[in-house]
Amino acid sequence: MNWITNFVRPRINSMLGRRDIPENLWIKDPESGEMVFHKDLESNQYVIPSSGHHMKISARERLKFFFDNGEYEPLENPKVFVDPLKFRDEKRYIDRLKDARTKTGLEDAILNAAGAVEGLPIIATVQDFAFMGGSLGMAAGEAIVHGFETALVMKRPLVLFAASGGARMQEGILSLMQLPRTTVGVDRLKEAGLPYIVVLTNPTTGGVTASYAMLGDVHIAEPGALIGFAGPRVIEQTIREKLPDGFQRAEYLMEHGMVDMVVSRLELRATIARLLKILLKTPMPQERGEPEILPPALVDGNARPQA
Repeated sequence: MNWITNFVRPRINSMLGRRDIPENLWIKDPESGEMVFHKDLESNQYVIPSSGHHMKISARERLKFFFDNGEYEPLENPKVFVDPLKFRDEKRYIDRLKDARTKTGLEDAILNAAGAVEGLPIIATVQDFAFMGGSLGMAAGEAIVHGFETALVMKRPLVLFAASGGARMQEGILSLMQLPRTTVGVDRLKEAGLPYIVVLTNPTTGGVTASYAMLGDVHIAEPGALIGFAGPRVIEQTIREKLPDGFQRAEYLMEHGMVDMVVSRLELRATIARLLKILLKTPMPQERGEPEILPPALVDGNARPQA
């Protein structure tokens, strides 16, 4: 027994009124190693001020930053049969679901909400990567379809924030069936003439990339986001070649015509609002005699949509 550590130090700390410091008070920048104060990072939408690195955020935080005044109305997702295959690996699938629900406070990986962006009423669908890697299962697929159907009924455009590692392996073929189902939802929205904008966040991979995440009218990616079907390590092992620097990152994909623009999270609201006004043929500020204010992402010629 170390009496200095176990007895003397606690007595001194109690006498001086020392308090434990929360572990998340400072957050380390994965790129530069710089320590950033948590409150400063939160006020900057979890974008590192010095490096511009975009941290992962929860679905609720995403909606709070995106909608006007952070106000929105969550949509209740349809109920589905839980664990239809009675799947078990190192742990029962039903237990993994319980852990994910406790951790995130969500029923599954998808959160739908109705709100407004710069006064434009829209439906937003957000994938939360913290819920089992944002994987697409029956509940998530049903929620996405519900988002499309709600947008059709309310005649609103839909903005989808994709973040996923792909289909949920614990549901087997039932998870893969969600790919065509969500694709039909996209088609129905487009047939109704309603805009569908996709924001690709880090990471967006697997079957999600192979379906609704790449079927938008406009594809926006956050800086540095990993976007692809198979991972770069799998591709390198398959083709036995070294991949280019930045392969499958947002900037690389924009240069090669896979996404339309790379936009900072800080400029997403303004950029999406402007795109929706164009797609919905809403009068622009100059047509109403008001000064036009372009978001920096649209002022920069390199960030314009590909022709």
